[in-house]
Amino acid sequence: MAEFWLDGGFVASGPAVGADDRGLLLADGVFDTSLVLGGRVFRSAAHLDRLAAAAARLEIPVARADLAAALDALAARQQNGSIRLTLTRGPGPRGLGYPPEPHPTLIGASAPLSAAAMFAPLRLALSPIRRNETSPTAQLKSLAYLDAVLAQRAARQAGADEALFLNGVGRVACTALANLFLLTGDELATPPLDDGSLDGITRRWVLAHAAGFGLTARERPLALDDLARGSILLTNSLRLLAPATLEGQDVPGDPRIAAMMRGLCAAIEAECGIDPRSLGAVIRPA
Repeated sequence: MAEFWLDGGFVASGPAVGADDRGLLLADGVFDTSLVLGGRVFRSAAHLDRLAAAAARLEIPVARADLAAALDALAARQQNGSIRLTLTRGPGPRGLGYPPEPHPTLIGASAPLSAAAMFAPLRLALSPIRRNETSPTAQLKSLAYLDAVLAQRAARQAGADEALFLNGVGRVACTALANLFLLTGDELATPPLDDGSLDGITRRWVLAHAAGFGLTARERPLALDDLARGSILLTNSLRLLAPATLEGQDVPGDPRIAAMMRGLCAAIEAECGIDPRSLGAVIRPA
């Protein structure tokens, strides 16, 4: 039977969350997904800081040390794979008001590594659903993911791998599961957070290290038409860097992107002790 981390220890799967938990009833909570290799989470401090900051923004009281304990315990048990920490405001009475004395629920789960998904090319389909860039949850990994669920299902039914979101004013925001970059010449551009983009951990790594691969990383608004003028790259913590196409575009094959992929593998090995390629990740030739 599968086990989950629940409020300080491992428990057997089953009725672990109360029927009055606001995460279940109101999507009142946040989560984080991270990559673990060799029992170590890549960029663990960044993941913990982001989750703690999201909790603080939503006024969910949680100690960073409790988040770290859950992450460390799950990493030690899973070794190679992914970890998801889910934090809710906990149980509460009916209505939208915050509980006067909140008791947050912290749930942790892990899954085996999917090395084949790393660096694998993806096909995008434009979703008619718009990303609400005015919502505070657009910049958080909120539990309110139903737009992404529906958009992703429609994309798969259309023969694509992932849904592409525009925001309310028609600018590119992100995909259902990833941040988006556009390579045009020497520029590697990504939508600013104010356009409805999540502050992704791998996104941060690309912005910080792109110059080392001959690219100028920049946060700037992107129009849908811009995507036809360059090569699309998606980033998230499990797929890492994924070339993407939209409506018949060619798969990006820039050698600088391949070099960045190798650089990310080196960074993961330096922190976790394992190069993802040794577990089956493949960087395709440029």
